[in-house]
Amino acid sequence: MVKLLFICHGNICRSPMAEFVMKELVRQKGLDGFFEIASAATSREEIGNDIHYGTRQKLLAEKIPFQKRHAVQLTKKDYSSYHLLIGMDRYNLRNIARIIGRDPEQKVHLLLEFSGQNRDIADPWYSGNFDQTYEDILSGCTALLQKLIKENRLPG
Repeated sequence: MVKLLFICHGNICRSPMAEFVMKELVRQKGLDGFFEIASAATSREEIGNDIHYGTRQKLLAEKIPFQKRHAVQLTKKDYSSYHLLIGMDRYNLRNIARIIGRDPEQKVHLLLEFSGQNRDIADPWYSGNFDQTYEDILSGCTALLQKLIKENRLPG
């Protein structure tokens, strides 16, 4: 079982979008049973809130299934519970390090690293551009899934 945790600042825009996009990509490949996928925040600002309406609208437009959920905060224990902790931007990486401490197993990454892009995914909370956020997340998740299929010798 490959356990993935997507992380952003508030866990209402980017990280839940990545969670549901990855779940759908995994479902389309028939690999649901091989993955556990979740998301979390580095801050406490949105704890308990559902996904942002802009994320909800974009997921609906792209026909990506999602369900009602509540924002949660990353904990130090999550480091041992997940194989990869995937941030959306460098600010997230700094806050992840603040929460978990050291990363001796090299589990913490930026999502776009997997698609060969060394850049952040802009926060649509500020930019308002949920379309670009979706494109970046789709690119990162698609590349990550291909890497995990190859590394774990999964069908697909």
